[in-house]
Amino acid sequence: MDRLIYFDYAATTPVKPEAVQAMVESLGQFGNPSSRYEYGRQAALRVKADRETVAKAFGCSPAELFFTSCGTEGDNWAIRRGVEANRRKGKHIVTTAVEHAAVLETCKDLERQGCEVTYLKPDRAGRITVEQLTAALRPDTALVSMMLVNNETGVTLPVAECVKAVKAFDASILFHCDAVQGFLKTRSLLARLGADLVTVSGHKVGGPKGIGALYIKKGVRLRPLLTGGGQEEGLRSGTEATAQIAGFAAAVRANGADPGRLERAAAIKEYTLSNLKEAVPKLEVISQGDAPHICAVTLPGYKSEVVVRVLGDRGVCISSGSACHKGKPSHVFAAMNLPKPWLDGALRLSFSPDSTKEEADALADALKDAADSLFTTLS
Repeated sequence: MDRLIYFDYAATTPVKPEAVQAMVESLGQFGNPSSRYEYGRQAALRVKADRETVAKAFGCSPAELFFTSCGTEGDNWAIRRGVEANRRKGKHIVTTAVEHAAVLETCKDLERQGCEVTYLKPDRAGRITVEQLTAALRPDTALVSMMLVNNETGVTLPVAECVKAVKAFDASILFHCDAVQGFLKTRSLLARLGADLVTVSGHKVGGPKGIGALYIKKGVRLRPLLTGGGQEEGLRSGTEATAQIAGFAAAVRANGADPGRLERAAAIKEYTLSNLKEAVPKLEVISQGDAPHICAVTLPGYKSEVVVRVLGDRGVCISSGSACHKGKPSHVFAAMNLPKPWLDGALRLSFSPDSTKEEADALADALKDAADSLFTTLS
């Protein structure tokens, strides 16, 4: 394998050089931020500055931003403790059928504990409407959870409009947004969505794995998911992951210093789709995606996991959906009620501002060869 052609940036991104440097520096300055001597206080000051960096990108106060280990932890914290905080109101949750597994599996677990969950179905384009959500609300609705950008289709859901509708129905309903694929991939500041709780992850934006954040709007009270030493203002115990936090903040700064990044990602996505449709006539577009970095296509009747493996052998990395599926059929594409041949061949492509036309051409060549050499199924 001479070189890697990578079109799976929705799964994870390479760690930015600025983030690596910040992490190395932090690892060398190893003080515990909770220690009371000077070396510990220096570490605490660095965490404080990094929190301010990430909060600025959110558009929120640093006091509203709490570091977590990942997006999954943030989703669990927001949903479990959000429902608990509204337990006197009821045990009804509204979410969508196209959420990440971190949301859906948490909701299923809460169902086993006595909650009732309404799963909003998307249309064939993967969209959910404000009217759908409004119709699902009930007097006992405790929490709504809706992602900002779908991680498999790139479709942007109308979160800001849905927040307004929910609060107009009942201001006490908590609104959670999984913005893991939306953070720094849209021009809007996440705090301006109006949601009470917003989850993000560092490794989707050029930071390291093992770090994320949960925005908790001022006035919203959640119990900790993790208890212990009382870090993060008593809300998220555990010694602060200073190196990961430093890398996360450095990646955020690096993104902010590249104002043309979203336009470049959108341009290479458009070029890739056009190129693929010309090179592989059998290919169909499931979703062009509203977000600049994700789209979904299909080779109807082919087995997507076989296509992914064949391309992988050529050093071309794409996926058949979320990395968390681990080869299982995509619940997102299934919820869109696509024909079975389309489901069989569904593929996700995701891009970086640094993706090139040469890489897109290599992808087109590899997909063309796969379509010409592989057998379709009988379904």
